[in-house]
Amino acid sequence: MKALLFNGSPRHGNTEAALEAVKKGFANVEGLEITQINANDAGVSPCIACESCKSGEGCVFDDDTNEIVNAAVGADIIVFATPVYWWGITAQLKVIIDKMYSQSTKLHELKKKIGVIVIGEAEQDDMQYKIIPQQFKCICDYLGWDLKFSKTYTAAGTGDLAADAEAMAELEELWKAVV
Repeated sequence: MKALLFNGSPRHGNTEAALEAVKKGFANVEGLEITQINANDAGVSPCIACESCKSGEGCVFDDDTNEIVNAAVGADIIVFATPVYWWGITAQLKVIIDKMYSQSTKLHELKKKIGVIVIGEAEQDDMQYKIIPQQFKCICDYLGWDLKFSKTYTAAGTGDLAADAEAMAELEELWKAVV
């Protein structure tokens, strides 16, 4: 079994801490191969809707798109983690999600277990914690994926989430939702 974790943050902070806790929990799953992609480090060009990818050759850009999308195709579990930027996911993560269009037929045929982690400065009743999970729910519904968890956290300062023992314990236990 393979798990693919997407870190949508361009910084080292709360999103990174969340994924470290998830990985610690995933270590409980015997034989689980875990790969993490840091969206900020990925060289992925925005989709230009040229439709060339539908020929079966993949994306026409000579960048990391095909490798990343193929990793998503091969994963059984995908966790998307993002800080909130202007009531949405980061641009770095969004461009990767957009490029999954290049293999949308394959992705639609494969039943994936999905997790979503959203971290923002606002209090939990803020609209951002409704908008982003709803976007992922729409993606999952469209592709026939099984959204196993969607968690939101408030963490304003860089180390706030790591200092929240309750949140970190919850993140470590998320593996139980996907196996």
